[in-house]
Amino acid sequence: MNKSRIEKAYQLAKEEYAELGVNTDAVLQRMNDVVISLHCWQTDDVGGFETADAKLSGGGIQATGNYPGKARTIAQMRTDLEKVLSLLPGKQRLNLHAIYGDFKGEFVDRNQIEVKHYQSWIDWCKAQGIGMDFNASCFSHPKAADGFTLSSKDEEIRKFWVEHVKRCRAISAEFGKQLGMPCVHNTWIPDGSKDTPIDRNGYRELLKKSLDEAMAIDYPKEYMKDAVESKLFGIGAESMTVGSHDFYLGYAIKNNKLICLDNGHFHPTEQVGDKISACLQFLDEVLLHVTRPVRWDSDHVVILNDDLQLIASEIVRNNFLNRVNIGLDYFDASINRIGAYVVGTRAAQKAFMIAMLEPTAKLVELEEAGQNFERLAMLEELKTKPFSAVWDYYCLQADVPVGVDYIAEIQQYEKDVLSKR
Repeated sequence: MNKSRIEKAYQLAKEEYAELGVNTDAVLQRMNDVVISLHCWQTDDVGGFETADAKLSGGGIQATGNYPGKARTIAQMRTDLEKVLSLLPGKQRLNLHAIYGDFKGEFVDRNQIEVKHYQSWIDWCKAQGIGMDFNASCFSHPKAADGFTLSSKDEEIRKFWVEHVKRCRAISAEFGKQLGMPCVHNTWIPDGSKDTPIDRNGYRELLKKSLDEAMAIDYPKEYMKDAVESKLFGIGAESMTVGSHDFYLGYAIKNNKLICLDNGHFHPTEQVGDKISACLQFLDEVLLHVTRPVRWDSDHVVILNDDLQLIASEIVRNNFLNRVNIGLDYFDASINRIGAYVVGTRAAQKAFMIAMLEPTAKLVELEEAGQNFERLAMLEELKTKPFSAVWDYYCLQADVPVGVDYIAEIQQYEKDVLSKR
């Protein structure tokens, strides 16, 4: 890293963007508003800590690969997360699934979890100075084996999962209370049918009933926010997914919940970036799960592509940052897991910075004047502006590795830590 070179490049970029009416210093400040929730499950392939060496199974979720260095204990996971945080500019959050409780070797079924099983996570987040989000874990469990949880026609099973979600919401509220910032609790279920069902309506009536029961208690929004997450289909649920986008969007609007938009959960030709402003006409906030669906919901590491850029641009252009909760959701076990975290998070941050470096007011002015050639030309010229100089300076200011320097740090961490597991 050549500090002098980075500073000189930034000054030149600052002048070039100023010619377009963009204040790069203000952009650097605004980047502090981009807080990304890091999904804990990237460290261990969605295994969790309910049992020794737990493995992901069921629910239409699949982590592929077996790269060495997987986190197998809470201590290892926290060490990995601390390394990741040290390589990222800005302030992030932690996104935890219920299966990652600190159970201290005791088996605690999901309808019995309590705040005490997550207190050490709260304390860890306090020490890191970050907030925390939470998710009910309605998969990889004997009572999810037939593909139905909250919409199960077996009343014992349905009640089990209702109780699980109830407890997760109570725990989430305690997260927010103790950490002094709201916890977003997300509910996603794998429920659906492999082949064509007859009683679609019956399953959806049960899901609505279960959600109403599980969310009967209203917690203060300064402590927790509820989100519900849809899916187009899943492995083993190809013919009907109970919690479709139409179902959950209706439920969210009617009950003032957040809709979770996962950009891997829609038809490949659908753009989540286009859904954000549509949903926010009727909802106070939305939750994003940002992934890279190479083939539908394949959960590849996020990269800086057109889909991601549209998401970031829509949020920035409309001043939606305070209404959009940003989280990542992928699990790649085929490469260094720490590297996967850092590449994906930095890609998301870069997309937001590129959006902030756009002269939006000027582009809207051209658009409203019908000057569509000029608008197109401006957008094309922006693609070759010196964004990287601003990004490098942002990393320099944050005292994190600049450019490719983080690669060597992760390689060293692999040598010193991951290879010894």
